[in-house]
Amino acid sequence: GPPDGGWGWMIVAGCFLVTICTRAVTRCISIFFVEFQAYFGQDYARTAWIHSIVDCATMLCAPLGSLISNHVSCQVGIMLGGLLASSGLILSSFATSLEHLYLSLGVLTGLGFALCYSPAIAMVGKYFNKRKALAYGIAMSGSGIGTFILAPVVQLLIEQFSWRGALLILGGFVLNLCVCGALMRPISLKEDHKTVPEFLDQDHVPETEKQDLKRMSVCSPLIKVWSRECLCYCSWKEYDFLLMPGFMVLAVSVLFMAYGCSPLFVYLVPYALSVGVSHHQAAFLMSILGVIDIIGNITFGWLTDRRCLKKHRYFCYLFAVGMDGLCCLFLPVLQNFPLLVPFSFTFGYFDGAYVTLIPVMTADVVGTSSLSSALGVVYFLHAIPYLVSPPVAGWLVDTTGSYTASFLLCGFSMIFSSTLLCFARLAKKIKRTRLRSLTSDTGMKQHMWTNGAIAYSVTAELDQKDVEFLAVDTNSCSNR
Repeated sequence: GPPDGGWGWMIVAGCFLVTICTRAVTRCISIFFVEFQAYFGQDYARTAWIHSIVDCATMLCAPLGSLISNHVSCQVGIMLGGLLASSGLILSSFATSLEHLYLSLGVLTGLGFALCYSPAIAMVGKYFNKRKALAYGIAMSGSGIGTFILAPVVQLLIEQFSWRGALLILGGFVLNLCVCGALMRPISLKEDHKTVPEFLDQDHVPETEKQDLKRMSVCSPLIKVWSRECLCYCSWKEYDFLLMPGFMVLAVSVLFMAYGCSPLFVYLVPYALSVGVSHHQAAFLMSILGVIDIIGNITFGWLTDRRCLKKHRYFCYLFAVGMDGLCCLFLPVLQNFPLLVPFSFTFGYFDGAYVTLIPVMTADVVGTSSLSSALGVVYFLHAIPYLVSPPVAGWLVDTTGSYTASFLLCGFSMIFSSTLLCFARLAKKIKRTRLRSLTSDTGMKQHMWTNGAIAYSVTAELDQKDVEFLAVDTNSCSNR
């Protein structure tokens, strides 16, 4: 089994650093937004594509990261990702156009982040079992802590060395992903020897083949078990939850939720600057968002694990998404730093809160057996809104000349996501009560029918005994 400690804590430290270098750096790209816009003289919509492409590439290519780490090694996957992400940032510092940034900072850096992110998270799961929640809590908090530290640092770097120098230094910093990759020492667990557990557990598999599977080298999984793995993983059984009405509703609500939450991380700093907040204060708002995000992650996760709230996790999630939506609706009214600080606190807290509950919600809808595949689909669904929403919001800013329309659209999108799930749950409850009343009615009829059947069977038994008695009686008479 997993060691639940020892080198596992180094894996947690590595994963913590990976989340800083991937998620926190992605969030800090929004601090460059105003610089890019001023330098290239482009509108909001075109500049916003940079952040969108990074986020989208990271989410879309996450399965590729898992594939490389499964079939080659986790260390190779993360080191390769680190080199790609660092190259992307360094090349971006020489950018001469926005299109150049789309490719270098968007596609190349995003792909690098994707190769690092999911394998690092998977490694924590391999090393921990009993203390898995704690290990994940520490590892994932890198995103918030990293944003808190990096946001002011990036702002300082831009002031000292211009945006080109800042990107070059970030490129060097992201090379730390290679160090994280080196820390990810592979671990051999009993489960790993069973590459396709269902296949190995069967009695008709020859012992020699089982031994072969156990002795497999690094490359042989591609040759020996490729066809079986494809059959196992691509089998419809693993994705049959896609046709569940509950999952369909969740998928639609996730699309709206991701659409609503994405532009805020891109436009909070530019909006703050547009209402007269200083550069340092705007970066500080981003830092607050990062730190409160972690607090939301940990406290809301802990709260909803308590017995009193465990049953109501679904509504806690709806509440968190709805609150974030309301925050977005109020944002256009908040036009100075003292009013934007409480906004950052509230939005950050509930953002962290519902992010923690996404896996829990998915498990409630599809059950634990399909959770891994379902989560893959749920995170994959984030990619499309992440790509589309910042440029759409930018286009609205360009056409209307203010941020109001963009923030209202984000707010209504998140509130719609929340109400959709609320109506789905209510519909499910109504359906259940109807079914219960129907079953209670049929239960009564069945009860009456069974009573009749018992009476009938008793009389039938009596008749049979009478016949036997008569037969015996006539026999005795004839013998006489």
